[in-house]
Amino acid sequence: MLVVDDNRVIRQLIRVNLELEGFEVVTAADGAECLEVVHRVRPDAVTLDVVMPRLDGLRTAARLRADPRTARLPLAIISACTPYEVESGLAAGVDAFLAKPFEPAELVRVVRRLVREPEGSEDEADGGGGDRPGGIGRGEPPLPAPPRPAAQAGPGGVPDRTGAGGRSLG
Repeated sequence: MLVVDDNRVIRQLIRVNLELEGFEVVTAADGAECLEVVHRVRPDAVTLDVVMPRLDGLRTAARLRADPRTARLPLAIISACTPYEVESGLAAGVDAFLAKPFEPAELVRVVRRLVREPEGSEDEADGGGGDRPGGIGRGEPPLPAPPRPAAQAGPGGVPDRTGAGGRSLG
């Protein structure tokens, strides 16, 4: 896992929670550092904050998608998840969204779904699928903008393509 956030406390919070669940975690302080590190560490997935210095999370996601070496790498935005961030993230090819503040268990569920690590019969029963390593497909058509009313979207009103916590979009 590669965790990218400019806030050291948030970066460490995410890191510790994922390490407690057995994930190996490398961190980066912004999108520019992420792009430097990603080819060296070859993570199973990347979490990105949106608002960061040098290179924000949305532009980082777009660059990761544009590079053939990382085009199929599962990406999650962990941020305030405003409607703009969600719509822009979907356009950039982000796979999942988790709104801050988040519950540690929700973070782990989202990451497990991104990397398709078994967490119980629910994951095994869904059959995975898709053409991306780990079972997450990239060939689906563009997704519509998420609904505005938070009550329909799930926890935090944030959609999530992985089905781990928010309303499933695909």
